[in-house]
Amino acid sequence: MSSPRPTAVIGVLASCGLAVSLMQTLVVPLLPQFPRLLEASPGTVAWLVTATLVAAAVCAPVLGRLGDMYGKRRMLLVGLGIVTFGSALGAVAPNVGVLIAARALQGVSMGVIALGISVMRDVLPPGRVGSGIALMSSSLGIGGAIGLPLTGVVAQQASWRWLFAGAAVLGAVQFLLVLRVVRESPLRSGGRFDLPGAVGLSAALVCLLLAISKGNEWGWGSAVVIGLLVAAGVLFALWATWELRTQKPLVDLRVTARPTVLWTNVASIMIGFGMFAGFLVTTQILQAPTATGYGFGLSLVAAGVALLPIGAAMTIFSPVSARVSRRRGARTTLVLGGTVLALGNLLMATLPGSVPLIIAASTTTAIGAALAYSAIPLLIMSAVPPGETAAANSLNTLMRMLGTSSCSSFVAAIATGITTRVAGQVLPAATAYTVIYVAAAGAAAIGAAIAALTPRAKSRDSMPTPAEPSTAQAA
Repeated sequence: MSSPRPTAVIGVLASCGLAVSLMQTLVVPLLPQFPRLLEASPGTVAWLVTATLVAAAVCAPVLGRLGDMYGKRRMLLVGLGIVTFGSALGAVAPNVGVLIAARALQGVSMGVIALGISVMRDVLPPGRVGSGIALMSSSLGIGGAIGLPLTGVVAQQASWRWLFAGAAVLGAVQFLLVLRVVRESPLRSGGRFDLPGAVGLSAALVCLLLAISKGNEWGWGSAVVIGLLVAAGVLFALWATWELRTQKPLVDLRVTARPTVLWTNVASIMIGFGMFAGFLVTTQILQAPTATGYGFGLSLVAAGVALLPIGAAMTIFSPVSARVSRRRGARTTLVLGGTVLALGNLLMATLPGSVPLIIAASTTTAIGAALAYSAIPLLIMSAVPPGETAAANSLNTLMRMLGTSSCSSFVAAIATGITTRVAGQVLPAATAYTVIYVAAAGAAAIGAAIAALTPRAKSRDSMPTPAEPSTAQAA
């Protein structure tokens, strides 16, 4: 089954991914100001990020599995509807507690990326699948690149409530566009929903991500963090035992254990770590006082504008990734992307002495991220049955999130552990940023190496249509 308007379908679904990624950075520019604006402690305000992260991790695999069972477009609409409601709730939130709940509802949006990718595979003509998936997959990085300057401008010129009101309008528009343009996928796996599996995975992820995201604040050696990590390990073990025994699991671990899927997921964690470092700290370098020896003293908006080429690079190189995958295979594209990402991070580790050099180095990392992120779904879908693409892509989205959340904790630990005092302020030292970028480069290089060593998918039944040779060769 193919769509009569493939360009419109690609445009609508990719814009959904872009909107979702904007949700992730919606409150970041205002985090330092929210304690005053909301009359709340910094620890409470931090939950505006943590709640979104945890909700996204829990909902992504659940929405993916429900999409495989009951219709990917249907669950895509459900996800967009929840995000729209959460954004509207945030716009009128009377206190920080309601705002945290609204941010949790916005976190449901992360499942939209995987669902959109799976819809593309099912409804697009074979010749358009690769380019569509490349753009949809890269939309996460594109949104992250343009989200900070956009939200920074709004935050400086108007009330923070307008950020949530705008997100609500955007979500409603995306809902209507999907309803009108995108048709339902004919592929469904059927069966009963694995509720115990969903509850078990949710509990394990909550424990793991709470420990990762709050480790710096609570202390990595604290009883709470250690207890959460132990609980996560036990829950994951129990969950895996259940999934292997039940007939219709939430996540088919036997498929997930296939070398192509398993190692691509591991590589995704590394690539996510390598990509997110730049998003977290490059703007900090641009805004740091010149007295630090590495900063440029730019305003938030000016720093965001300086990084707009990142979004442009990811947009341009998404179709390039699709062409490389079509000719050389998605595995080659992932290796190339990881290598370029590592190179860009190494360039940033030298702390370039001018804004144009910062832009050039950060754009290099963006190109690598675009190539890698666009190839990952093709590799995953080359190794799973068509009826499990949404669940498999949702799990891969979760792996990327583990990479980005781990990177966030690592950056916080290094930035607060290696400091210098400038004009009475305690700021990260130059060495801290060098360590962060070197670690990001190492993670990206490891991801590229894993991709290079990943064996080819062997199951012909799981391969994409032969008319899409790029994905057939992807693994």
